[in-house]
Amino acid sequence: MCSSDLQLLNKIIKRKNFHKIGLHEPSIDYDDINSVTQCLKNKHISGVGPYLSRFEKHLSQIVNSKYIVCVSSGTAALHVACKLIGVEKNQEVFMPNLNYISGANAVLYCGGIPHLVDISEKTLGIDPLKLEEYIKKVAYIKNSKLFNKLTGNIIKAIIPLHTFGHPCEIESIVRIAKKYKLECIEDSAEGLGSKYKNKHLGTFGKIGILSFNGNKTISTGAGGALILNSKILEKKARILINLCKKNHKWKYDYFSLGFNYRMPNINAALGCSQIKKLKSIILHQRNLYNYYKSKLDNLGLGKVFKEPENCKSNYWLQTFILKKSDKLLKDKILNKTNLIGVPTRTAWKLLDEINFLKKYPKMNLSSSKNIFNKIINLPSSINF
Repeated sequence: MCSSDLQLLNKIIKRKNFHKIGLHEPSIDYDDINSVTQCLKNKHISGVGPYLSRFEKHLSQIVNSKYIVCVSSGTAALHVACKLIGVEKNQEVFMPNLNYISGANAVLYCGGIPHLVDISEKTLGIDPLKLEEYIKKVAYIKNSKLFNKLTGNIIKAIIPLHTFGHPCEIESIVRIAKKYKLECIEDSAEGLGSKYKNKHLGTFGKIGILSFNGNKTISTGAGGALILNSKILEKKARILINLCKKNHKWKYDYFSLGFNYRMPNINAALGCSQIKKLKSIILHQRNLYNYYKSKLDNLGLGKVFKEPENCKSNYWLQTFILKKSDKLLKDKILNKTNLIGVPTRTAWKLLDEINFLKKYPKMNLSSSKNIFNKIINLPSSINF
């Protein structure tokens, strides 16, 4: 990065006041404060209340799915999803190597085994062509189950990620999942408002999940949701997240082991006001993409990542892709921008490089390693 490039970047930063805010802060206004205040006044602040059912109804309308269950976090949603599809001890689950750690953790919570697969540079999600070639090489179907030839384990499921809010090639991945007897959980934690061929993310597989963490497109402070494709799954999910407690006015008894994963009503109150702003937030993010593109693409260093073909992205996290894999250049840009107060960052650490995940099965991950050294996440706050 030459000094003239840095000077131009500095001008962009000063115009946008990047140094005053974080990488991705929530939009909090009077309506949000009022909604939470009213919830406090009504004293329904825990796992039941009118805001929770209202928020689930709003989500149902946005994603066009009848069956929405809100939970305490996106990680909780992934864990419950794995339980619902029956991930058991030593069963393997495919997931992309470029990934937040929650998907791997959710599988491990069930006693399962993360099985890492490679990604495509055009989507930053699972590469379906490489995936199918790999399955043909390392696995076989017997009694309607997919087995790993090397480990002898059942390969139970696949968890594709819609990275940074951009849709992966989900139709192809779902087709492969059906062909090879895999359950599909869509990790659309970052994808609220994003669509593939005009169909909302999280609705292609049996189960999708969303996150409403403080840095997501809209926030409930902490929280997540399950998008389910049947009433039966919805009922099972609600039992699981409520400690598997039997429904009774005063007695305490339980069907089996469950989890205290309900979204509190006070978090849903924030969600009810936040979700009203979803369209304007996404419009802002798309405009921010165009701004970055106009200022950064002509530097000759790379391009701002554009939504894949046939997709409409929420542009949750703006991403600059260097022309070539260059760790030294990437680190130099990260150091220089953060030094002058710009909260850029690298992508998540690749799963195969995290110590406690290194031992798990994996395919050739060359694309994810190559792309990792090209990615720089740019400030993406609604407040810019």
